[in-house]
Amino acid sequence: PTMAHSKALLVLENFIGGKFVPCSSYIDSYNPSTGDVYCRVPDSGKEEVEAAVKAAKDAFPIWSSKSPLERSQILNKLADLIEHDLEAFAQAESKDQGKTITFARTVDIPRAVHNFRFFASSILHHVTECTEMPAMGCVHYTSRAPVGVAGLISPWNLPLYLLTWKIAPAIACGNTVVAKPSEMTSVTAWMMCKLLEKAGVPPGVVNVVFGTGPKAGEALVCHPDVPLISFTGSTRTAQRITERSAPHCKRLSLELGGKNPAIIFDDADLSQCIPTTVRSSFANQGEICLCTSRIFVQRGIYSEFLKRFVAEAKKWKTGNPSDPTIDVGALISKEHLEKVRTYVKKAQAEGARVLCGEGVDPLALPPGNQKGYFMLPTVIAEVNDESCCMQEEIFGPVTCVVAFDTEEEVIRRANGVKYGLAATVWSSNVGRVHRVAHRLQSGLVWTNCWLVRDLNLPFGGMKASGIGREGAKDSYEFFTEVKTITIKH
Repeated sequence: PTMAHSKALLVLENFIGGKFVPCSSYIDSYNPSTGDVYCRVPDSGKEEVEAAVKAAKDAFPIWSSKSPLERSQILNKLADLIEHDLEAFAQAESKDQGKTITFARTVDIPRAVHNFRFFASSILHHVTECTEMPAMGCVHYTSRAPVGVAGLISPWNLPLYLLTWKIAPAIACGNTVVAKPSEMTSVTAWMMCKLLEKAGVPPGVVNVVFGTGPKAGEALVCHPDVPLISFTGSTRTAQRITERSAPHCKRLSLELGGKNPAIIFDDADLSQCIPTTVRSSFANQGEICLCTSRIFVQRGIYSEFLKRFVAEAKKWKTGNPSDPTIDVGALISKEHLEKVRTYVKKAQAEGARVLCGEGVDPLALPPGNQKGYFMLPTVIAEVNDESCCMQEEIFGPVTCVVAFDTEEEVIRRANGVKYGLAATVWSSNVGRVHRVAHRLQSGLVWTNCWLVRDLNLPFGGMKASGIGREGAKDSYEFFTEVKTITIKH
């Protein structure tokens, strides 16, 4: 460690078998809004993962034999404890990730609490199947049992929200887990570990190993005693996970990127559509897999839409995430900011027009945030469908707006990317809404709204956006093994 590491630096430790365990080496984690190192994260590898998997295996017999009701009560208690510390969690998430304190307070932490409550409830309501064959004198029924040790790998954009979306169903179903949060956003996971014992979670049921994908993630994915991996992140990493886990025949749930279209027909209610589409483009700095980054607008309303959309985007304030009046915080890292900026430069080089944001408007930041990783909401028009800006996931506050003429044409263009996670359709014609929704290659379609989620229903993507679905029934099926039993009487 260099002299720059002040004594006040937060140092995280792995949580294995109910205890915090120091690590032999550490990685620096930055505060994206200042550019300073503010925390040290364990750089775990094979040994740490080995210890965590062993602790999870040892805890499995006792945890899996508890009744769903007992597990439900513990999950509810954990939800209460996180909710009690909501403000501390929100502050930590905002500082660690760069997102606004408002977003962390109203979205990330409440949703993490809800994840535990939701699965605490849903686990009590699953039923298994039974069929009879009177002529054969047989009755068949199914039973479901937890699978074992679940490996859970979660990303940096919604750190506690997406980690708990995995931990909650995994342990509700009676599995034990080894989780690896992103090394860039590990603080809230570590804070949650401090509450597990008080909630009544037995030691070894939830283990958290911090570190990078290539070291800690790889060790977890390759471990022969981890039969199941749930991953949220990039398509490229998912390909690696698939290759590495194939020799072990692991069960995979992969929730990957998106290049999500918003389709705006000329009969859309623009007073609703414009503010929602600005939000669906720039919420959480555009760092949500569900953000709309390709906006198709029917030609008749194209120029009016563009004018109003840009005016609304310019109202979004970028700055210190801890200021409650700010709409756009900092991007996750210096490298990521550079990557996002490169896309805007490429669009300009191809002759597209940047209407607001990056390189067009001045970005004024408070004195303490001059070195932070900030970018204004950026709107690009006249982009070619073949452009990398229309084909690749940028994952920043950048959206492309293009015109279309017919329903047939826009469906073809919306489907013309490798991804298929979410789409939004804006129209007041109910027949058209259903027609278009059926034909879009997309795991989720929102009409006249965005990001309205019922956790009961399946969530996930098609094509390069992933494999598998999550939700009440889908997560239960993923995290349990089904057995068919036949009895002749």
